[in-house]
Amino acid sequence: MKKLTLSIILTFFLLDFSNAQDWANLNRFQKINAELTTPKPGDHRIVFMGNSITEGWLSIRPEFFAGKPYVNRGISGQTTPQMLLRFRQDVIDLTPSVVVILAGINDIAGNTGPSTIDMIAGNIFSMAELAKTNNIIVVLSSVLPAFDFPWRQGLEPAEKVVKLNAIIKSYADKHKIVYVDYFTAMVNKSKGLKKELASDGIHPNETGYLIMEPLLENALAKALQKLKN
Repeated sequence: MKKLTLSIILTFFLLDFSNAQDWANLNRFQKINAELTTPKPGDHRIVFMGNSITEGWLSIRPEFFAGKPYVNRGISGQTTPQMLLRFRQDVIDLTPSVVVILAGINDIAGNTGPSTIDMIAGNIFSMAELAKTNNIIVVLSSVLPAFDFPWRQGLEPAEKVVKLNAIIKSYADKHKIVYVDYFTAMVNKSKGLKKELASDGIHPNETGYLIMEPLLENALAKALQKLKN
């Protein structure tokens, strides 16, 4: 019995150690990234960088991605420092024309430890600046409304989301970056996500994504227009 218990403890230790060695989950997309070919001249690859809201978009609304040069690089649960660490591998090295960054809600939830709003914004801006340096057009997304987190209740995120979005939009305006405002179209009177758009108050359902899609397509049209100017 003692040997079995020790074996279980060792297994969990090794799993935790393994996860700690790949904190940003760089391994997640390494293989499929390597299989992507370089876009042909005139083809405009668009990479989606984000968390579970981005990842879930592909599984809930696969038809939105079908037949388009969209590459989804969302990883559930991730925070902005994790995304920043994998930004070169999962965005820059894929030679996209545009990157769509939707990030920040898991930082507010404290998924990888405490973060200030300025720290979160700084990581998002660093991703935007890395993209710009590599001639990638950026679309910055508002964080979706959130009244409470089902996995970490009581943090009162609503006003933090409002503050973060204001900082992101101000940065986008200052640097002439395309900003897509999901928040205004999806918020309720309590500054949370409208009930009909998500079963848990955080992750959009199909109806939620159907609201987001035309907003993003309009933003992408503006971003791609920049390539012609």
